[in-house]
Amino acid sequence: HQLNPQSMKNLVILFCILITAIQCSPPTPARQGFSFSVSFPAELSATPQDGRIILLLASNDKTEPRQQFNFGLNTQLGFGLDVDGMKPGEDIVMNENAFGFPVRKIADIPPGEYYIQAVINRYETFNLKSGKTVKLPPDQGEGQHWNQKPGNFYSRPFKVKIEAGQKEPIKIVMDQIIPPVSTPADTKYVKHIKIQSKMLSEFWGRPMYLGAHVLLPEG
Repeated sequence: HQLNPQSMKNLVILFCILITAIQCSPPTPARQGFSFSVSFPAELSATPQDGRIILLLASNDKTEPRQQFNFGLNTQLGFGLDVDGMKPGEDIVMNENAFGFPVRKIADIPPGEYYIQAVINRYETFNLKSGKTVKLPPDQGEGQHWNQKPGNFYSRPFKVKIEAGQKEPIKIVMDQIIPPVSTPADTKYVKHIKIQSKMLSEFWGRPMYLGAHVLLPEG
């Protein structure tokens, strides 16, 4: 049957309402109170650690979850939590206290299968020349990439299934450490130098270095 203009208008309005309702419906959460438990063994370090724990969840195992997280449109899930004096063997619970992206809360993780991994971006304490004390993750030659920073602890990825009604926290042990960046060898035309900076060392309260890659002309 042919619709009159008013009926067509009403039908369009109804369709728009339905589409809006579908788009605004929140995803089904895994469950309220769902959590992860993250720790590191004394074999890795007997010293308490300061830093930020990053929990990663990826929908595939093409690469490690820590290599698949970013703040772009095609990122996997990530959640962060600061820790101060985290002891060896201590379980740090990540639940509603962890900030996430692109999913804000751990409770809102959609049910399904994930590859999970945890990394701690380790902080060091700096006693500045100004008299202030700060805790920061120093560059270790990797260009300030927490997922590649030498010395950071991380866990091996493993597959889990997150379901509605899940009660027990998922335990993750960071028992691996990212190795140092390899020092490039000098060649005929490229030389690598490293010098201690007096001014930077005084400011940061510890030895600080500057590096350079020098390209030499023929002869």
